[in-house]
Amino acid sequence: MKERVLLALKGMVMGVAEVIPVVSGGTIAFITGIYEELLNTIKSFNFSLFATLKNEGFKGLWQAINGNFLLFLLSGMGLGVIVGVFGVSHMMITYPEILWAFFFGLILASFIYIVRQVSQWNVVSICLLVLGALAAYFITILEPGNGGENLFFIFLAGMIAISALILPGISGSFILLLLGMYSIVIPAVKSVLSFEDLSELTLVLVFAAGCLVGLVSFARILSWTFKNYNNQTLAVLSGIMLGSLNKIWPWRNPLKFIDEDGVVQNALPVGADASIFESIKVLKEVNVMPEAYFTGEPNTMYVIIALLIGFGSVFIMTRFQKSE
Repeated sequence: MKERVLLALKGMVMGVAEVIPVVSGGTIAFITGIYEELLNTIKSFNFSLFATLKNEGFKGLWQAINGNFLLFLLSGMGLGVIVGVFGVSHMMITYPEILWAFFFGLILASFIYIVRQVSQWNVVSICLLVLGALAAYFITILEPGNGGENLFFIFLAGMIAISALILPGISGSFILLLLGMYSIVIPAVKSVLSFEDLSELTLVLVFAAGCLVGLVSFARILSWTFKNYNNQTLAVLSGIMLGSLNKIWPWRNPLKFIDEDGVVQNALPVGADASIFESIKVLKEVNVMPEAYFTGEPNTMYVIIALLIGFGSVFIMTRFQKSE
């Protein structure tokens, strides 16, 4: 029971991470020691399961898909998504600097942890790390797209975004942000979960179907690269995490955004407070030091504390991994 509760807690942290742009559930899975089992479990979903069900019954099917692992992990993830949608999203508006600092520390420590898993460094591995970092950095400075509610595009967005669930580094939420789908999918999920607007259920189900197809497909690719090119894959993933830090810097001033009337603006109005971010869509930001931060209070001391807590939480999670 202790292992199952711990697995559910890991799933909950993964669920929360997937709601936050840039923070990946795959990162949490990796540093908590369930990454390989997660990949193998996802890979088990194929057409041979029909034969397993026919020949061995539900019990055989449950074992084939690692049912107990999935049950507790997904239960925790479901709870984590709910907490993220309703709780963390509120904190992103109220205490953005502190929240981003926590995740900055978490990703920085995760980068160090994954780099240490590379058993042999050579020119190829170093180049792959640099390329991964540059690719992630380039992604973080892209301006979000406009998105759309076409069901086929929503299906594709689910396929692409879910890859981040098992890819340490940039999160599925950030991919949705770049595709212009974050402001469409997250409110739809929130409406369905709170029973406010069940008309969004079709959108949510189509997105979930895209996630399922993308998850099974990408897990096979990533599992193959880990099996055949383990060090190189880890080098790329660590580079992606390093490059993604650009998007999690605690103090960022908006350079361009779309206001509530749909008009593109290049500067915040004088005297604007944090509540303005509830009604605007930021397109481009610039990282600054605390003294140049005008979006809100810099909260420098709290930011440093949050960063240290995020950094330390990785080593706490890895300690749980070693104790199992």
